[in-house]
Amino acid sequence: MERIILDNKQDYDGSQISSLWAYNLADVQEDSIIVFRGVCDVKLEHMIDLEDKKHGDMIFSTDMIHFIIEHFDSTDLKLVYARQRLFTALVADLLSGYHSNIIRKGDDLFVDGKKLTVSIASTSAVSQKIHFGINVVHDHYGSLEDIGIFGDEVAVLMDKISMLYYNEFIDIEKDLRKSRPLDVI
Repeated sequence: MERIILDNKQDYDGSQISSLWAYNLADVQEDSIIVFRGVCDVKLEHMIDLEDKKHGDMIFSTDMIHFIIEHFDSTDLKLVYARQRLFTALVADLLSGYHSNIIRKGDDLFVDGKKLTVSIASTSAVSQKIHFGINVVHDHYGSLEDIGIFGDEVAVLMDKISMLYYNEFIDIEKDLRKSRPLDVI
């Protein structure tokens, strides 16, 4: 698995969840997690969640951390949603160390009752994709500022979260290689 943290600001408009985005961006041809910080402004044409699209919902934040995850071992929608929930649980666990009132509801996180994150998972003919965004600053929704995470701590958090998922993935891969199938005695 490749883990990349982009130093430069990169905005998220929803097109980054397309398959092979990491390959087009950085020649990555393996499972990956790419992290960057920037505006989030998802237009209707890039919305994957049909409920959001149907209601004409806007997904917008002036400052967000973005995690783009791609896996090539399956195109199973149920599996990518399980991976999305695993990622959300890892983030919730980490953020709970900073603030006691982090609540996870499915693939969403809330701080003091205010929605902190956005996330979507989907599949293409070649891969599974996940986008997970965390508000750094927001006037109406929860943000890292509400948790007490400011300045350089945001970059540290980007590294910690991506490393948590990376390590979890590597650990799962190791476990796969040491377990025998049930039908083998």
